[in-house]
Amino acid sequence: MRSGVIAQKLGMTRIYNDAGEHVPVTVLRMENCQVVAQRTQEKNGYTAVQLGVGLAKVKNTSKALRGHFATASVEPKAKVAEFRVTPENLLDIGAEITVEHFVAGQKVDVTGTSIGKGFQGVIKRHNFGGGRATHGNSVSHRVHGSTGQRQDPGKVFKGKKMAGHMGDVRVTTQNVEVVSTDTDRGLILIRGAVPGSKGAWIMVRDAAKVSLPDSAPKPAAIRAAAQASNEAPATEGAE
Repeated sequence: MRSGVIAQKLGMTRIYNDAGEHVPVTVLRMENCQVVAQRTQEKNGYTAVQLGVGLAKVKNTSKALRGHFATASVEPKAKVAEFRVTPENLLDIGAEITVEHFVAGQKVDVTGTSIGKGFQGVIKRHNFGGGRATHGNSVSHRVHGSTGQRQDPGKVFKGKKMAGHMGDVRVTTQNVEVVSTDTDRGLILIRGAVPGSKGAWIMVRDAAKVSLPDSAPKPAAIRAAAQASNEAPATEGAE
């Protein structure tokens, strides 16, 4: 089991395949996705890697997190999350994962927080059909109707479909396809919709119910330190 990644949802667009058919895709961006900490069986009782992505201002980072990032010798991250891995796929602290971690055609599971809809009625929330428009119906067009029985059992059962808060929950969509990746811009194109609003943080993992392609890199696609230093702006010795 490999580590997943944290990406930021940019929005949706379309691309065209070789047959000229348009494919709706969600664009995810990975930015400085680095290993911040390790969890080992000997010390923590399980094996996992803690990843951080994005950049956060130091003044907006708590003192505890500043020390946590300083121990890993990485800049403060905007989002941190853990991913369970097998011992052979444990990554070194400070390693940066690139979008080449996923290959075109691979199935992945994506997790995000769905868009909040506020307080909604049963027609929007549970797809109820609604009442009749006329023939004696005057004020019960969009109500949910009866919610229980008589004195026995004398209560409303838990889970009854009623009006209430809708959205803003953690959602996982399984077995979505990675259409392509853009290494230069750090983009992952996923077929179809992905839960979450624009700018939301999305967890992308290898599909749990589909085998991993043989071409997928193991333990992960890591950016070489020399390559990262070459891409950094040369400020020293510029005088």
